[in-house]
Amino acid sequence: SLSAGLDLPGRFLFATLTLMTLIAILVFIEEAVYIYRKIPSSKASIIIWINAAAPVISTTSCIGMWVPRSTMFTDFTAGIFFAIVIHKFLMMMVKECGGQKMLLRRFENGHFTISTGPCCCCCLCLPRVPITRQTLFWLKLSTFQFAVFRPVLIFLSIVLWTNGNYVLYNLSPKGPALWISCFIGALTLFALWAVGIMFRKVRILLKCKNIIPKFALYQFIVILNQLQTTIINIVATQKIIPCAPPLSSRARGSYIGQQLLIMEMFLITVVSRVVYRRKYHDLEPLECVAEEPGDEKQPP
Repeated sequence: SLSAGLDLPGRFLFATLTLMTLIAILVFIEEAVYIYRKIPSSKASIIIWINAAAPVISTTSCIGMWVPRSTMFTDFTAGIFFAIVIHKFLMMMVKECGGQKMLLRRFENGHFTISTGPCCCCCLCLPRVPITRQTLFWLKLSTFQFAVFRPVLIFLSIVLWTNGNYVLYNLSPKGPALWISCFIGALTLFALWAVGIMFRKVRILLKCKNIIPKFALYQFIVILNQLQTTIINIVATQKIIPCAPPLSSRARGSYIGQQLLIMEMFLITVVSRVVYRRKYHDLEPLECVAEEPGDEKQPP
């Protein structure tokens, strides 16, 4: 195995990263117990899911570091969990506004700004969409479809991989890897777009709930788990990362990505505990809530 050929610094690094993963898991368990006891059950499960994102990714990366042949399965597991967390984050913003009915009352005459990232940040000419039950349903559907279809596509990839038809680094148009990756990428963009639209609308209202630091942590997980991993894989595929026997260039790229994710997710787990554990003020009554500039004010 890989660990058997490690020198003393390598073993120390493996031990340190494994310890960081274990600490992240313990911090999350302690935080989950606190949330379950102190926060109403309607929001507790959603917040626990969101807080679990970093320790789960750290755990899958640690397993992939110790067992390199399991990398495909650990990456797929982290991908499935990440898809669910995106939907949960959107639902958390709705819950923090008091639920769907209260959100619609607070923004009765408001509009969603759809010219936001990652899909339409440059399309400033797009019209603003009224906030209705229907538009809220489409935002929820945009994240829910990602939580449903990404596990299905990942399961299909595993089936094709076991049959020898799916090769992760084979981006030939004749192979399924390119088309499945493009489809997952499109679904990801739509889901992130929906979360961005909702955040842009509620960020002022939920400022007392520290929604901006929470969204920043969520964005860090997105960037590190998706963009960073993709960049490292591309660099490794081009053999810019030199091989180091017994690791090939691609295996070493995956190996480096997993080690970085363990350290990054450990830090995010610790910071999340601080951000989500604070006691926040309740929202202002409806009579005191004003819309963002450009929207009509709420009637008393």
